[in-house]
Amino acid sequence: MSAATSGPLDRENGHVVVVGGGLATARLCTVLRRKKFAGPITVLSAEAVPPYDRPPLSKAVLAGDRDETPLPFDTAKLGADLRLSTRAIGLDPGTRTVRTDAGDVAYDALAIATGASPVRLPGDGPQHTLRTLDDALGLRKELVPGARVVIVGAGWIGAEVATAARSAGCRVTCVEVGPEPLTGPLGEVAGAATRPWWAGIDLRTATAVRSVEPDGVHLADGAVLPADVVVSGVGVRPETGWLAGSGIATDRGILTDTRCRTGVPGVVALGDVAQRWSAHTGSHRLVEHWDDASTAATAAAASLLDWEQGPEHDPVPYFWSDQFGRKLQYVGAHHPADDLALDRTGDGALVRAIWSRDGVLTAWLGVDRSKDLVTARTAVGGPVSALA
Repeated sequence: MSAATSGPLDRENGHVVVVGGGLATARLCTVLRRKKFAGPITVLSAEAVPPYDRPPLSKAVLAGDRDETPLPFDTAKLGADLRLSTRAIGLDPGTRTVRTDAGDVAYDALAIATGASPVRLPGDGPQHTLRTLDDALGLRKELVPGARVVIVGAGWIGAEVATAARSAGCRVTCVEVGPEPLTGPLGEVAGAATRPWWAGIDLRTATAVRSVEPDGVHLADGAVLPADVVVSGVGVRPETGWLAGSGIATDRGILTDTRCRTGVPGVVALGDVAQRWSAHTGSHRLVEHWDDASTAATAAAASLLDWEQGPEHDPVPYFWSDQFGRKLQYVGAHHPADDLALDRTGDGALVRAIWSRDGVLTAWLGVDRSKDLVTARTAVGGPVSALA
């Protein structure tokens, strides 16, 4: 996509407004100050607490090792006006105004980092999602020995919640509509190689859920799974509804170029809400992971300060997950039709996955192989033989 033109921002008096209160926001404010932007920064966050780190929520917080995950975000040092419990409800780019439930806020340059909200299952029964600190602390209280925990979705969040619930002594059932765990991100063959990790958990694949009701999880085939705790881990939706009528182009997220620029002058988007163009896939891509939310801030800040200049942001995608006592690290972006080579343990469990196309490495996944990560990340896009 091509971004509309906009002049350089007044570094002394220009007003930057950031909508969102997560990692991308914290990094962006820091980068703006490092780039000598001296004008006012206003942060509008729907949450009631300052920015915090989300990956530990499904790991250390859920396991009981931590009660909070603060990010470095010193409002006094940054000179940032942090307005908590302030939700954006509309945007008028013509007057450069963000409409919030606490009144209108004018801007000279705007960054949208509203993140995403978890998808909830239909039905009137109680269910947990895991996106906020309150979500994690509330769920943790219910993971007690003997509790019947039903997790819907065997993706990254489902696997991490299952890890914590099993460790807490719960009776865990996980239902997944796909044929194998992690089918969505890894594909059926690689996903199947993670099955041995689910020992002690009732993993039911190729199983669809109809609804969550007070008596438990109702499956599409009519069966009911009684549950004391239900956790929905079936995905998230970028927070874009408040942009209706604004002229900001959206698809699954906010469409941006490689410099985080939207098609509206002076407005960038980054983090989980951004669907950024990537040469690695030849398409707009949602990259809903910590690493991208952190590193995109440099390009976004540069675009805010000078719309026509600044670096592109199109790194090799990277994410990780801690589950069942293992660290999974993935780099690249594979297509389902890519060639796949797997390394396994004696019981068939996954150790390494390598995807390639016409001899070119498209993606790599390692299990407890952090020492190989840098080599793999550098090798993506080159001959797969470089990993031999």
